[in-house]
Amino acid sequence: MHEYSIVLALLDQCHQQAQQHQADSVKRVSIKVGVLSGVEPDLLATAFDTFKLEGICREAELEMHIQPLVLKCNDCQKTQTIEEYSVLCPDCGGRNTQVVDGEDMYLMQLELGPRVSEASLTG
Repeated sequence: MHEYSIVLALLDQCHQQAQQHQADSVKRVSIKVGVLSGVEPDLLATAFDTFKLEGICREAELEMHIQPLVLKCNDCQKTQTIEEYSVLCPDCGGRNTQVVDGEDMYLMQLELGPRVSEASLTG
C-alpha cells in the first residue's frame, strides 16, 4: 500500500511546517485528493489515523477534499468536470483532451496549535 508512504511524507511536511511556524501541534490537515491520483481515500485515512499517533499530528483531524476529473477539450475548447472516468469530451465527443485537474494529491492547509510557553505551564 503506497498510502503508508504517502502519509509518512504528509506527516513529515506537517512537522516541518509546524517547526517553521513555531507550533507545538497540528489540529487539522486539509488535503486535496484527485480521483485519478491512485490514492484510496479510505486507506489513506486509516494510515493517517495510525501513523499520526507518534508525532506532532497526534490530535489532528484529516480533512479530505476529493477532486473530480476536469478535462479541457482541445477541439471545442471547453473545460468541464467529468463525472465518469472518460477522456472523451462530453460536448463534442472529441478525443483531443487534456486533464486539467484530478490527477494529484497535495496538502492544502494546516491548522496549527499554539506553542505553549514555559511560564504558562508553571503558572
